Amino acid sequence: MLLAIDVGNTNIVLGVFEDDTLIESWRLATDNKRSADEYGTIIGSMFRRIEITEKDIDDIIIASVVPSLLFTLEHMCLKFYDKNPIVVEQGIKTGIKIKYENPRALGADRLVNSVAAHERYGGDLIVIDFGTATTFDCVSADGSFLGGAIAPGIKTQAAALFEHTAKLPNVDLELPGKFICRNTSESMQSGLIYGHMGFTEHMIKGMKSEMAKELGCDPDNIKVIATGGMATMVESGVDCIDVIDRRLTLDGLKMLHEKNKGLNKKRVLQDK
Repeated sequence: MLLAIDVGNTNIVLGVFEDDTLIESWRLATDNKRSADEYGTIIGSMFRRIEITEKDIDDIIIASVVPSLLFTLEHMCLKFYDKNPIVVEQGIKTGIKIKYENPRALGADRLVNSVAAHERYGGDLIVIDFGTATTFDCVSADGSFLGGAIAPGIKTQAAALFEHTAKLPNVDLELPGKFICRNTSESMQSGLIYGHMGFTEHMIKGMKSEMAKELGCDPDNIKVIATGGMATMVESGVDCIDVIDRRLTLDGLKMLHEKNKGLNKKRVLQDK
């Protein structure tokens, strides 16, 4: 069995694969203060609920955008599983060509999503991840990572309003049902959610135009794939998203594991 671990700024998502089947997945709050022992114990308790043990895990792969947690989780893997995990970072085989000015600066989550989308959907793609940050990544049909954009996610914007204003509340992120609202909470929901929908449509329009010029392709043939916790909410108010793939990152980790079986130490990101 394969344990795939995706470490984000807000959540850690874990999945256990048996061959190509995702047996189960879990979501934990990202916490820099937890020790390797604590993470190992928590994950072990989750395993017991589906009647597997640490000995059932044959390999582990980790993608992390939180550098301070990577050492902790690597130590956890060695102590609890006696495994040195594959880490998604420089040197791992990806199958895509990274046309980024500094490939080392490309987030592991963006790389994993791009690999998964390219292999699963093919063609010219824009991949959106609605997480702590909203990221847009452009991948060509020949497997070139062209670049993208990064913006604050909806929850991050909401937290910033609450933390940096004296009178604005901390609101639940749900559709208010109207643009013009008559109380503060719904007014914030309108601005945050409908504003993000408009922002998403504008970004996709601009990216499709630039990709069409660079690649000589028809912008109408560029497929938009979305993932992340807020994807369904945003998709409900836009016409620019073609597919929502909630498993994109975990499945991407599975794909990268297949490309890098036997890799047990950190290497440098490289093109195919």
